[in-house]
Amino acid sequence: MPNPWLSLPLADYEGHMSAPEVQQLEPLAELFAETLALCHPASLAVIGIAGGNGLDRIDRNVTKRVVGLDMNLLYLDAVRQRHSGLPGLELHCIDLAEERVDMEPVQLVYAALVFEHAGVGRCLENALSMVASGGALSIVLQLPSEIEHAVGASRFPAMQSLKSHFSLIDPAWFRETLEARNFRFAQQARRSLPAGKAFWMGVFNRG
Repeated sequence: MPNPWLSLPLADYEGHMSAPEVQQLEPLAELFAETLALCHPASLAVIGIAGGNGLDRIDRNVTKRVVGLDMNLLYLDAVRQRHSGLPGLELHCIDLAEERVDMEPVQLVYAALVFEHAGVGRCLENALSMVASGGALSIVLQLPSEIEHAVGASRFPAMQSLKSHFSLIDPAWFRETLEARNFRFAQQARRSLPAGKAFWMGVFNRG
């Protein structure tokens, strides 16, 4: 079956994520800003960049190279139009779950709500391979909710096409897996959301 992300309009995705009953775009941007403040990366890669939510939080005096990766070319076009002034902006159209990334590593790789959709096989290998020695990987995972579906309802029904491609990931499993790969757990944060969901952010430093 075709990947639903290839046919999901960016306006529907961003409209859903910012809808009053969802309200996830701003918390994700805040967690991204927290990661930037913690890591101060000179180079950065955002995987599953979508429309570039949070890129306005980048300190251009600190970060001189920004890499965005996504499988939807129209999303990347939107990032290019919205954030053309970012220093060293590179945009790559790639299916992280199927293809191998070949690029110069960066000091920080950021992945928010990516592994739930793309899995922890090839996509995770790609994420780890992009982290330079001494660099960091920051991830945001959605935590289970007893009162809300994994893909919540909104006035954007196209979002429901993602249900079959979405699986929650246990942060404890993720932490154990990365520590076994020589990525040291450094920081975590939890962000509650209005609909009864919550995000967990973990930052891991490469040994």
